[in-house]
Amino acid sequence: MVTVSTGSTTTGGAWKIASDVPDPELPVVTIADLGILRDVTEDDQGRVHVQITPTYSGCPAMETISTDLVDALTTAGYQHVDVEFVLAPAWTTDWMSDECRAKLTAYGIAPPTGRVADGPVPIALAVRCPQCGSLDTRESSHFGSTSCKSLWVCRSCREPFDHFKAI
Repeated sequence: MVTVSTGSTTTGGAWKIASDVPDPELPVVTIADLGILRDVTEDDQGRVHVQITPTYSGCPAMETISTDLVDALTTAGYQHVDVEFVLAPAWTTDWMSDECRAKLTAYGIAPPTGRVADGPVPIALAVRCPQCGSLDTRESSHFGSTSCKSLWVCRSCREPFDHFKAI
């Protein structure tokens, strides 16, 4: 059995196919960009085992992502695809790639900045507007278009935007 993962220099067809699956809520990024694609193993019998981690408990996109993975891999000729939800360790925005953060900004979503700290809940003092770059912003609602994002408004350009919460 060949194990293919983000931490490995080994490459495989199943890993490439799985890593290209877009996030259904944020179609400009892939599940690999977000860091929720944890591991892909394949064997010479055409069996593939994929491990993914939800961005938060109860994420409604996980079933769609699972279906999209199965569809993409079976369309590519893999005979049996198994998708496992891995809950530990919990996903963190630290797992997002720099490319993911750039894609989110270009899409109009402020990505999380810095690293998640252990301990008390960190408070964002300022979030940079992805439209004009201003730090003169305010949180309008702790909940945005999805539970993993909050809604912010820029005081400079007056545009609303989502901010991906640091988790």
